[in-house]
Amino acid sequence: MRLKIISLVIAILSGLSACSTTEKVPTENAKPKNQQTKDALDTSNALALFEKAKTKQGVNRIQLLYLARDAAISNQQWRVLEQVSLALESKMSVDHVQNRLYIALARKQQGRSSAALAILRNLEQQLSLPEHQAWHQYLIGSIYASEGLPNQALHYFFNAANLSAQNNLTLSGLNDELWQALQQLSSFALEKLNSGSVIQQGWIKLAKYQLVYLGMGVQLHQALNNWQRRFVNHPASYLLPEKVSTAVSLVPYNAQRLAILLPQSGNSERFGRALKNGFLAALDKQNITEVFFIDETQSIEEIEQALALNQVDFVIGPLLKSNIDKLASSNIVTALPTIYLNTPSQLTHMAQHYYFALNPEHEVEQALVHFLSKEYQKPMLLAPDNNSGHRLINHFQQQWERFSEAKPEVGLYTDSKNMAKVVADLLEVDESKQRIKSIKSLFREEVESETRSRGDIDVVYILGDATETRLLKPYLDVNVSTFAERIPLYATSRSYSRRIDSTDKGDLEGLYFTEQPWMLPDAIQQNGLRKQYLELWPEQADIEQRLFAMAYDSIRLIPHIKQLARIPGKEFSGLTGQLSIKRDNTLTRRLSWAQYRKNKIRIVRLDETPPAPLFMRQTEMEDVQTLN
Repeated sequence: MRLKIISLVIAILSGLSACSTTEKVPTENAKPKNQQTKDALDTSNALALFEKAKTKQGVNRIQLLYLARDAAISNQQWRVLEQVSLALESKMSVDHVQNRLYIALARKQQGRSSAALAILRNLEQQLSLPEHQAWHQYLIGSIYASEGLPNQALHYFFNAANLSAQNNLTLSGLNDELWQALQQLSSFALEKLNSGSVIQQGWIKLAKYQLVYLGMGVQLHQALNNWQRRFVNHPASYLLPEKVSTAVSLVPYNAQRLAILLPQSGNSERFGRALKNGFLAALDKQNITEVFFIDETQSIEEIEQALALNQVDFVIGPLLKSNIDKLASSNIVTALPTIYLNTPSQLTHMAQHYYFALNPEHEVEQALVHFLSKEYQKPMLLAPDNNSGHRLINHFQQQWERFSEAKPEVGLYTDSKNMAKVVADLLEVDESKQRIKSIKSLFREEVESETRSRGDIDVVYILGDATETRLLKPYLDVNVSTFAERIPLYATSRSYSRRIDSTDKGDLEGLYFTEQPWMLPDAIQQNGLRKQYLELWPEQADIEQRLFAMAYDSIRLIPHIKQLARIPGKEFSGLTGQLSIKRDNTLTRRLSWAQYRKNKIRIVRLDETPPAPLFMRQTEMEDVQTLN
């Protein structure tokens, strides 16, 4: 983030300030009479210059405001920059389009993306100079990028890049941000953008080459030579010696003496056994010389002694969060590349430490993106009234409010006995029954009636386990009006159990859920791995099966983990899902979607197009209304 801000500052100083044709710093003849006082001013102190400007009039005031504005940008004092630029608004000699671009920059850097975007949208009809047009597109793209929407950002970045090429402009921050956005896309997403101008195609090709050949020195070198011959004088050429060539030396980890920390005693011993089975299954196909299994419940001193004695060069584990926290103070562990099997209480941001956890929050975010892509307006969330349920509900709500003003309905149940009441209350079925009862009391003859449920809820998301889901589904079915459209039902992987499902699918027809590919029937073919697993451990619990897949993926991740950390858009297909690293060296999982249909489980593909935040969509709607 620091580099990003600095590049933008340099760009603004070297580009935007130079692009004005009407805004001029007063000449030598227009200097204040008291030259000595002026020269004594600290031109690097933006706030002091601004305060001094308030005491002046005319050309002296404008000159001080210009100095204050430049100093505010140099020192990244965005609030002062906004105040100074607003003060310049009333001056006739100021280039108001350029000044508004400064205000948008200041607000964007203060995290007020909505206010920044509103200014930029209002400027669209006033952009007569190519320089202003290019900076306008660049700043809009930068806002989208800051909101985690690289695909949308690239549309504006490419517009800015094309304008720069056509008008021989230099936007020194643009190429860095454009490249950063490209690296967050998958190969599939890059392919969809592989069209348009020569400038755009050159960027896309370069990003694809790095994604495909990262860590493969000879192949990447050949690909880059081909790229240079095809895209002569392309603006991305500066990346070849500075960034892309470094990928040649990004040699994957070559673990020869691997230490695996897992619980081998205590209450979590069975989890350790499940993990060990997964590790051993994966090790059959790896060129690892020696593997040392160490009980993670031991003291720091005992673990460090084992690591040093066996001259370990790579570590996987521990599993338990408390044991990860315990090892945070170990200099020996800190010095070794490590894939932890959980997240610590506090991330250490070590370059060679990676975090792999089966976090349910990943599923919640995945479902939320799908709900928004389907334009659902009012979700209903059902969860157990415990710490886990509250945590997932809060996570969903925090993410949802970025995209919608409508608050989700939340139902928390304590046990199976009050589930029916929670569902009926949320759907307001009891109120309908009371109205029917009142009407019937007015007539002697029998009155035909049908209860009504509320009609604004358009999707239900169940965050309970397999048993709770099988109890909730019938309550939802009977409490929705028979003449109303069926409400789509979704659930997390907690709702699915291979063991329960093998004997009782219950009445789960139509239910969608997310799950590890490893757990789904016929979802993956791992050279008969699932068949062998069931032959060896036919009665293992669901948690143990998931831990087996996690351990299996951990081993296979070793030669890929550096590349995943370097390129956010790169993915690894594992038993636990599509794995990627977007930030903080933390692995994110994208699970498979499945649906109960005709008493079978079928793999389905659902739309997961990331939506724009609410303020962006509102601004776009206002633009459309203005045009109409």
